Amino acid sequence: MKDTKKLSSEQRAALLKTLQARFEENMHRHKGLAWAKVQAKLDGAPEKLWSLHEMERTGGEPDVVGHDKKAGGAGEYVFYDCSAEAPKGRRNISYDLEGQEANIKGRPNARDNAIDMAAAMGIELLTEEQYFDLQKLGIFDAKSSSWLKTPAELRELGGALFGSYHYGRVFIYHNGVQSYYAGRGFRGLVRV
Repeated sequence: MKDTKKLSSEQRAALLKTLQARFEENMHRHKGLAWAKVQAKLDGAPEKLWSLHEMERTGGEPDVVGHDKKAGGAGEYVFYDCSAEAPKGRRNISYDLEGQEANIKGRPNARDNAIDMAAAMGIELLTEEQYFDLQKLGIFDAKSSSWLKTPAELRELGGALFGSYHYGRVFIYHNGVQSYYAGRGFRGLVRV
């Protein structure tokens, strides 16, 4: 059986080239970090490279936004989706499976949800705090919105958080988990 979570050498080379170019074009996102060290970590983590490929394939434009030295050893580099708007390949989805299933009658082509898509990609949804951190690096979601990892106590009440940028500031809102909009997707992160 073919390992579907493994990149071909051509895919790997193309992705590394794309990631390096984005890294070098956006040094303000990762001041003081060197691409050679990031690539060395990526070379030792093919499963994370596959996740980054999935982020790229769905329109997320992943880039390094930090280096977590507390992770031990050489630490972990943190990649976020840095596309200007919510990734196009991850929009028009409900928050989770329960929300997706609640929509089946009104939307028989309900194809996925943010929680399951992120898990299948091997990434995590951004939290509210991480979303605010991302917005310090530029303007994101000025024409779209992104589901955010929602605290259990809010989720148990049937709601989920999402964020966007309007009027010169970041807004965090709530919706029912079954909600879906053409302009709402989700942003994720992966640690390498």
